[in-house]
Amino acid sequence: MTYDNLLEALKIFDLNEHATLSEIRKRHRKLVKEYHPDHGNSDSDEIRRINQAYKILSDYCANYRYTFSLDEYLLQNPEERIKQQFDDDPVWGSGNKKSGK
Repeated sequence: MTYDNLLEALKIFDLNEHATLSEIRKRHRKLVKEYHPDHGNSDSDEIRRINQAYKILSDYCANYRYTFSLDEYLLQNPEERIKQQFDDDPVWGSGNKKSGK
């Protein structure tokens, strides 16, 4: 698989580069239902492209090395980043500012 293959698979699925595995699966199910031969939209080339794209995306996700660093966590969870940044602030946060008294 090349990066161009990965981008083409995302394009076929009409997903952006930040798609979740759940979004990929849902989109695959929707496309398969739409182009399945039993539904009259019988296009064997299109269903083949959809399944090939799904294989590329699912293989990529299966072999993806996840990072559990704080920076990546905060990027994926902006609410937590904001909470950590402002929680101790008496105006914006919960007002639990730690004092050195």
